[in-house]
Order: sequence, then C-alpha cells, then structure tokens
Amino acid sequence: MDSQILATCGVGLAAVYVLPESGRDLRLAEVVEVSDGRYRPATAYALDSHSPVADACRLSVPLWLTAEDVARYGLRGDDAPAPVPAPAESLVDASPTDRVRAGALPLGGEGRLLGCLLVVSRAGEHGFSTDQRTLLELCAARAASGLEAAAARVTDRAETAPRCRSALLPTRGGCFVLALGTGHMDVDTAVLDLFGIPPENFDGDVSALLEYTHPDDAPALMSIVEPQQTESDQHLTFRIRRRNGELRWLGLHCRVLAGPDGRPQRVLGLVGDASSLRPASDDVSLVQRLSAALSGTTTIRDVSRVVVESLRGPLKADRVAVAELEGDHLVVTVLEPPEPDAWPRSWRAQWRSEWPDASRHALPTLQNALREGHVSLWPAGTELEPHLKGVGPGGLAILPLPADGRMVGVCLVGWDAEHRFGPADRSLLTAAAGMAGQALARAHAQDAGHELATMLQRSLLPRTLPELPGGVAAARYLPATAGLEVGGDWYDVIPLSDNRVALVIGDVQGHSAGAATIMGQMRTAIRAYAVEGHPPDVVVAHANQLLVSMETDLFATCTYVDLDMEEGTAWAVRAGHLPPLLRLPDATTDEPEIEGGPPLGVIADGEFPMTQLSLAPGTLITLLTDGLVESATLHLDDGMRAVRELLASADPADPGQVADHLVASTLQRHDDVAVLILRYDGMRARPIRARWAVWRLPDAVMHARRFTARTLRDWSVEEESDAVLLVVSELVTNAIAHTQGEVRLALTLTGDRVRVAVNDASPRTPVKTENVDWEATGGRGLLLVAAMSAAWGSIPLSGGKQVWCDITLSPRVEPAPGPLPPPGPGAVPPQ
Repeated sequence: MDSQILATCGVGLAAVYVLPESGRDLRLAEVVEVSDGRYRPATAYALDSHSPVADACRLSVPLWLTAEDVARYGLRGDDAPAPVPAPAESLVDASPTDRVRAGALPLGGEGRLLGCLLVVSRAGEHGFSTDQRTLLELCAARAASGLEAAAARVTDRAETAPRCRSALLPTRGGCFVLALGTGHMDVDTAVLDLFGIPPENFDGDVSALLEYTHPDDAPALMSIVEPQQTESDQHLTFRIRRRNGELRWLGLHCRVLAGPDGRPQRVLGLVGDASSLRPASDDVSLVQRLSAALSGTTTIRDVSRVVVESLRGPLKADRVAVAELEGDHLVVTVLEPPEPDAWPRSWRAQWRSEWPDASRHALPTLQNALREGHVSLWPAGTELEPHLKGVGPGGLAILPLPADGRMVGVCLVGWDAEHRFGPADRSLLTAAAGMAGQALARAHAQDAGHELATMLQRSLLPRTLPELPGGVAAARYLPATAGLEVGGDWYDVIPLSDNRVALVIGDVQGHSAGAATIMGQMRTAIRAYAVEGHPPDVVVAHANQLLVSMETDLFATCTYVDLDMEEGTAWAVRAGHLPPLLRLPDATTDEPEIEGGPPLGVIADGEFPMTQLSLAPGTLITLLTDGLVESATLHLDDGMRAVRELLASADPADPGQVADHLVASTLQRHDDVAVLILRYDGMRARPIRARWAVWRLPDAVMHARRFTARTLRDWSVEEESDAVLLVVSELVTNAIAHTQGEVRLALTLTGDRVRVAVNDASPRTPVKTENVDWEATGGRGLLLVAAMSAAWGSIPLSGGKQVWCDITLSPRVEPAPGPLPPPGPGAVPPQ
C-alpha cells in the first residue's frame, strides 16, 4: 500500500490478514509501516478468538478502537511505534473526534469474507478523525479488490504472500477531496503522478483531471463527480490517456458526504494504479465491440439484446438478463435463454408478459447493489434469496447500469458450473455496465413515445390473475418485435358471484398508443358490466355500444366466456374474434362452433348470440389472439392446427407451462400475442342454494322467514337458525320498505357458513347508522346485521343491488357411538 495514503490517513502501521479457503485462522499476509516501531502484529488470529481482527470479521462491520479499547485488547501498550512527523499539509480534516487509536476493517463482507485490514494510528497523534476513518474504509474496499485478484491467480491465498511482500495490495496511489459546490479538488502528489501531471501545473480544478479520461469511461466517471445521493460508496475502474499517449487503467474508491443541509457536499476517495486488474487484450476488444454495437441501438430492446449477445458468449455464461428500473419494479427486457424453464421457479409467478417483472424490494441483494452502484460478484455457494440463487448457482454477477447519476437498470450474469472470478472480470463488467447504462438512457430519450405507450399498455393489463375455486388460470402477453408501435391485445379473468368466472380476450385494431388506450377502456368497461351481473350477450352488447359512442375510428374484437365453476357450464360470445379451443381430459382437442357477432364499434345495434359449452373436469379452455396463429407467412387454418397439436401434447398439470409452449415459437412477431388458459377442475364441495321470490304483501317477511326455516332444517342448520332468521327479517324488511320493484332472497350453504343475499331494484347503497337515539323506531336493522354476521356488504347489479351477509356455522361434531344393547337370549357374543 502506498505510504502517501497511510500518511494522509494518519496510519503508523497497517497489516493485512487473509482467510484461507480451508481453515479457521486469519493469517498475516502483508505489513506496511510508516515508522520504525517496535510493535509487530501477531502472525495469525483464530476466527473464534477475542481480538479486534476476529471480532470485526465475525460482526462484518469495522471496529474502531479508542485508547481504552486498545488497552483492553492488549494491542499496543509499551510497544507503540516511535513518533514520526506529520505531513506539512493534510487533505482531510485530521482533528480527532473520539480519540480512535486503531481500527479493524473486514475485507469482503458477509458471505464472502476474504480477510481483515488492521490499522494503528501514529504515535504522538490523538487518533483517527472522521475523514481519516472514511478513507481507511475505502482502503479496505480497495484491499478486498486486490485479494479477489490474488485469489483468482492462486488456489490457496494463505500460501501466496510472504509476510512483508506487497503482493496483495496496489502499491501506487493517493487520496483526494472534491468540493462539489466549487469543483475544487485537493489531491496527493501520487495521484497527479498517475495522471502524469506535474504538481506545479495543477490548478485544483477537477476538470483538469477529467480531460485525461477515456471518452468511453467519461460518463461513468461524471456520475461520481456529480452524485445524486450521499453516504454511498462508489467503485470504478476507468482508463486515462496520458500526455505521452500511454493508456493506463486506474481504480477509484470514493464516498459522497453530505453537508448540513443533507445535500451532497464533498467526495472523499482513493485513486490507485489498476494495471493488475486491467482486462486482457481479448477483453479490451470485447469492450470495443460492445461500444461499437451500442452506438447503433435506438430502442431499449436493441440495447438489451446487444448487451446479452456481447456478454454471454465471451464470459461463457449460462444466463444473462437485462432489466429496466420503473419505480420500484424491475421490468425485464431480454432474457437469454428465453425459455422459462431455464430460470428460477420463483420468476415464473411473475411471468405475466413476455418476461417477468417483480418488485426490487423482494431482492435485497440486488437492491443493495443498485444502492451502492458498483458491480457485485457472488461466487458459488453464496447464500442468496431464492429469486437470485437459481440464476447463478455456480457464480452470479450483478451489474447496476448507471446513467446521468442514477441507476437506470441492472444486468444479471449467471453460471451453472463453478466460475472463479478473475482479476479482469470486475473491470470488464464495470466498463460494460457503464456503456450499457448510457445506451439505455439514450434509447429512452430517442424513443420516449414508444416507451410511454409500452408502459401504458403494460400497466393496463392485469398484473396478477385471481385464485379461482375449481380451476387455475394462466396468461401470457408478448408485444410485437417488428416495428415500434404497440398493439391493443388484452385479456382478463373476472371472478363473479355464485362461483362463476368470466374469461375475456380481445384485440383493438391497429398498433399505436391510441389502440392501447382503447384497449384499457374496453377492458375496464367489460369488467364493470360483468361485475354488475349482466349475462354474457348483454355485457358484450353494452361494450359495443360504448365503443360506437366514442369518437374513434378503431374497432375491437373479443371473445367472452362466462363459466360456472360448480357445474362446468359455460356460455360463450364472439364479437369478430377467434373461438376458444378445448383440450379435453383424454388429450383430444376441439374447436367448438360458436355463432359470432360483428366486431365491437361497427354496428350500434349488433346482435351477439350465446353458445353453451359443457366442460368436464380436467379440460383446458384456451383463448388467444390472431398474432399467435396468423401472419404474412402463416395461414390461419395452419396456425390453429398447430396450436391444437401443441395442446394435445401438453401436460395440463401446469397451465403456465402450456402457455409458455404456445408462445415459444413466436420469436419474430409482426403482431402482438395474447394467450389465456384456464384448467377447469370442478369443485369438490359444491355450495347448496335456495331462492325465494318475495311478494309485496303485508306478511311478506313472515313468508320469507318460513321459507328460510324450512331450508335450514333441510340443511341440518339448527344452532345458528335464530341468527339467520333475524338477518333475513331485517334485510327483507329494508328491501320492501325502501325500494320498489322485485325483491329476491337467496340462501347459500358453503362449508362452514351460510350466506344470506337479498336483491332489489334500487341502486342506492344501504348506509349503516352510526348513532341511533333510544327513542327512535328504526335505523337499527343494519346494526343488527353487522353484529350477527361475520361479514356483510353491498354490490351493484344490473338495475339494482345485492345486500349480503355471511354467518359462520359452528363445527359439527359427529355423535360418538353408544354402547351396544345387551344380547338377547341365544345371541352369539362378538368375537
């Protein structure tokens, strides 16, 4: 380690301990002394010992020791090194704050411990200041990089370095302090020597150093010079071109410190020679090819594809993924390989579109890498969260993609077999990440309209599908790869009352942001009409009238299926769209003939007839758009035949995997593709229902109670019958007293509860009175309903509403068998 750095940090002695791959002792590998002292550090520390080195490694945090701590550990005593004169000028504030005399800083961090850096302050000084401790922590990060490089060159780290040989740490470098408000920079002469600048020619302006930076590395370096957040450590390997034309690799470790107002004020850092970490000639050519390829990209997809193709082959990686950051979500843009089976199972739950997307809060390792802003390398055997563990079981590299002082995305590179990260891997990946981040930001700026439309389309599709009683649904959506405009394909799964579900798939004419907007309006309208309780033909007719009334020339097609999950009966309606396909339990397929109506938005009074279907348990019902089965080179009949063949050979146990197989062959797409699959299983315990039409007579409530009492006796519900009868009385009374028109009572027994539902013709939602005067003659009905039921509510229906409540039943205990009667005369006793 360069003595200039130690002098600036007030260090009298520094010792590096390394941890062998097989062993429990930290062994001394390197000692650097600024003064001639009598103190010599121990040659080894056991990890379970009571020492600052072992304690820091076990806790995975730096330990700063005061004079009292030093005495307790027995670290210095009378063997302190002799005083040496302090430098005439110091770059950092050297005034001590808490008389810290020594420090133990773990190298590598939790899960990948490499060793420990032990530092002792110079004799005659009061200790390390806050700025000096910050620089020493950066020295520890720099030492960890050196240990990673050494570990890649040898098998056993403990046998590499003699005691006082500077083989693990870079030997050239210095410190700097950058004032962000003015751009003034104080640097050690060692830093100026690396740049080839005579000290007398440096005026203290940071721009004088930036002029030497290689153009490809300048954007990444500028993101550090103009930071957006504080208390963040940055690590960067970059190139400079000296005056004599020499190309040199430098390593930068720095931390951004906040001022009194909380905004970034200063940058403290180290600059060192990174020639030992520079890429090989092949890696340099890889970076050059990547730079040339990215220069011609114009879209996010193009940038992602170039990054994947440039990294996977040369690095011999098994998986590469590129994802954008959209708020708190990671939206994957390209995966290689593209098959879902090649990625962790936890990713498949998020595979609602062409690629998965997930919250970055579910990936703490990745989130920390994005926060720190530098490449993270995780060797084989590291314990990571399930979302990442399966990406690279043999080794995982996380590359945050920086641009304009922020992170715009991330790239994951994973290996199946054990991958030993070499000394050039970090610098190569860092350079690639910087170029990819800038290319992503440029693509966003050049293609802002398309990105806005794509984000609009993605946000209008359902993020997850609901869990259904008696079935499992899966969907896939793939945007077109030819052209930049987005389409209007959509799908939806809508749970309805009485264990029914509506399946919808559709396509709006054209490829534009307008088509995506109409798609969102159609999906919302159909969902609203369906939830209101309209039959399928009325739902589609209302959506048609709505689209006709809009000021647009676009039309839409759709297929709507209303499926009873109890009985397996479905009613299907087509509006100019493809019919559903059935995969029967015996592995045969069927394309049912469903009478169709016109596309939506063409004829205001169009008719949309319904066709009944019967599904047996184990049947797959598949809805799709024409982008899957029709193109300029594929006839519709041939495409439908190919889909039926895939369905016949598919395993219905996993509808998501079936959907993956259907869309796997559509690589070059001139149209969007949407697929919605539901496996109908049937319900093991079917609800029991009973209905009653309430006549508006003076004794209507009495008749409703009698009907309810008879039904409860048939259902063997006795203990809760009084509560049910009370609820029926209140709901029927309210419906008759406050509404006009038809009133219907429905009772449903499901498992451990009874649902009471009363339908009326008034759309007005009932309001529960909060305070009822004791002299009042009404207003207590809904209070009683809420008190007697586990839950209650009101939902709108076509031309009215339904008020419902659930009453929980007590567990039924089967009577224990009684004693057998005594045997009669001549009876044979039981054996």
